[in-house]
Amino acid sequence: MKIYNLGGKGTLLDQFLSEIRDHEIQLDRARFRNNLARTGEIIAYEMSKMFPFTDEDITTPLGIANVPTLQEQPVIATVLRAGLPFHQGFINFFDHAESAFIAGYRKYDKSGDFEIKIDYISSPPVEDRIVIINDPMLASGGSIEMAYKALLNYGKQKHVHIATVIASKEGLDYIERVLPESDISVWAGAIDDELTVKSYIVPGLGDAGDLAYGRKSDN
Repeated sequence: MKIYNLGGKGTLLDQFLSEIRDHEIQLDRARFRNNLARTGEIIAYEMSKMFPFTDEDITTPLGIANVPTLQEQPVIATVLRAGLPFHQGFINFFDHAESAFIAGYRKYDKSGDFEIKIDYISSPPVEDRIVIINDPMLASGGSIEMAYKALLNYGKQKHVHIATVIASKEGLDYIERVLPESDISVWAGAIDDELTVKSYIVPGLGDAGDLAYGRKSDN
């Protein structure tokens, strides 16, 4: 598994990440969603450097230009609901891509432990295709694992790119342990050291789904 940590290099990505993390700026939900989308766009751009391109002759009004063009569009899969604005950034750039949607949630028991449940998935065929699985937070790694395995029902992917805004080191170690396939790359805006006993990333940013769309009912 190859890990690309794109943050901490003094770029606009770091500016967007600072605003995504800031508890006062987070109060503006529209800005929070927009920053998630812009982060998705930046990761999509960096990721595209690994995609196959072929040179094509393009007819302009004044002549012929030889230009590298994208040879293959990916399938972009997002984990609902927090992933929706992040997903938008990817389809803004891979604008001919197909999309998959996966609804997952944490099912808690009385002790406070939880397991990840997938109760809905909609996906095109992914056999021998490049797949991008995006989720703003890679905390325990359980959601990504379940999303990856659910997509296998639609075919064996050629290569899987996992994209996240913030990952935990523990979650990355878990993904590498349970999905040891060599055809996985992880792209993160930042990697944080700590994961709480309830599997929340510290310092992280909080609950991305609640910040983007409002607090969930306990029911």
